Amino acid sequence: MQDDQGIVTAGMVVIGDEILSGRTKDINIATTAEFCTDLGIELKEVRVVSDEVDAIVEAVNTLRARYTYVFTTGGIGPTHDDITADAVAAAFQVALPINPEAREMLESRWRKTGTEVTEARLRMARIPEGADLIVNSVSAAPGFRIENVHVMAGVPVIMKAMLEALAPTLKGGRKVMSVAIKAYVGEGTVGGPLGLLQQEFPDVKMGSYPQMGADRVMTELVLRSADEERLHLAAERVRAMVSDAHAKAGVELPTEQQ
Repeated sequence: MQDDQGIVTAGMVVIGDEILSGRTKDINIATTAEFCTDLGIELKEVRVVSDEVDAIVEAVNTLRARYTYVFTTGGIGPTHDDITADAVAAAFQVALPINPEAREMLESRWRKTGTEVTEARLRMARIPEGADLIVNSVSAAPGFRIENVHVMAGVPVIMKAMLEALAPTLKGGRKVMSVAIKAYVGEGTVGGPLGLLQQEFPDVKMGSYPQMGADRVMTELVLRSADEERLHLAAERVRAMVSDAHAKAGVELPTEQQ
């Protein structure tokens, strides 16, 4: 599904009380954002939700109706609080049986490692009816895809491996290009003029990012667009605005910027 401008979009649901409590620091958002950018997919929204079925169902149902793809991370392990599969099955109103292919993947690994087959471990083979498996090359326990929702592990190395397995199945959109421009003045100095330029170029996203802790004041302005010509034109206007701000403030540019 693309919009009328050929843009493919995505939403992400990060699941886990440990993320919300701060006990675990999430890095999967950045990994997914980079993955999407490389494929020409715009990651538009990320939600972090607790280990509660209703919260997961609401987030998944909202985002899957809104975006081309949805990616979820976390909650597909063997413990009682790993309820993502339950919640996704509830969101789609389908059953959640033991999947024979998933079970064989797991038991094949367990035979090699001498791991006992237990009821808890078999929870990882429960897959919503109608879903396809996402291969896990790290620890065998698969993720799954149902319609446009892709359910993956929360462990970063496993999640990244699942994304790599998914890549050939996803259709990217128009590649989004970016330009970064350094302004050696405070964000407040360029904020007003940048806002006016954003109104003039609504198809070019303009962000302002002050660099804290640097040895001098610097604000990085980042422009993004799928239209290379419009991006180039907007960048020239922003550069002119920055040059004017430098002149008015009497800024002496670093050697590499002169």
